[in-house]
Amino acid sequence: MAELEGKIVLITGAGGAIGGAIAAAVRAAGGTAVATDLKAGAGIDATLDVTSEADWQRVVDDIDKRHGRLDGLVNAAGIAAVGSIEKTDYATWRRVMAINLDGTFLGCHHAFPLLRKKGGSIVNLSSVLGLIGGPNLAAYSASKGGVSLLTKSVALNGARYQPPVRCNAMCPAFIEGPMVEGIAQTTRHPDTVRQKLALDIPLLRLGKAEEVAALCVFLLSDASGFITGTDVPIDGGLTAK
Repeated sequence: MAELEGKIVLITGAGGAIGGAIAAAVRAAGGTAVATDLKAGAGIDATLDVTSEADWQRVVDDIDKRHGRLDGLVNAAGIAAVGSIEKTDYATWRRVMAINLDGTFLGCHHAFPLLRKKGGSIVNLSSVLGLIGGPNLAAYSASKGGVSLLTKSVALNGARYQPPVRCNAMCPAFIEGPMVEGIAQTTRHPDTVRQKLALDIPLLRLGKAEEVAALCVFLLSDASGFITGTDVPIDGGLTAK
């Protein structure tokens, strides 16, 4: 597997299930993963608070000094907060927006000049809940809807350049891991919630981080060179209902 041979890819949220799987998949595909997260730890190459412009500039400048270019950016950092419009307080709303939407904007904004040097690919982590509604994840849904529309704007701008900078959004359904577990644990009956989430999906199971990572590698690679500005559901058929 050498789809990303020689490519430099910056990944946020690499301490999470999806971000970590993406970093591993990038390396397995022959690329160089610059794995970042809010806190240092095993497998993390640099600390990065995605809501901090200074952090973004520091990390991008370091990549420029070390590699002279950037071939891919994966905005995978994100949080979820359970709550309807009635029960979501403003502080929670702002925190979700700051990490999920503002963080994606800052990543695209600060990495874009480096991506322009030789062309490249941005992959933003949206969600099926950025495409369809849900009553109990108001802030999360709104933030991911923003990510999807931001992705289209970035893609149209990137298409103006030669070589282009492509930008696409992955839209997973619920994926096995800490985020889904955290949502389930906020309810009275977590086992029932986990089961219901799986039963809502036509394939009758939750997704796996490795499946999202495989899609991400494709979108980063030259094999997807004619794909830009697209929301790509990876949802077990959920949005087909």
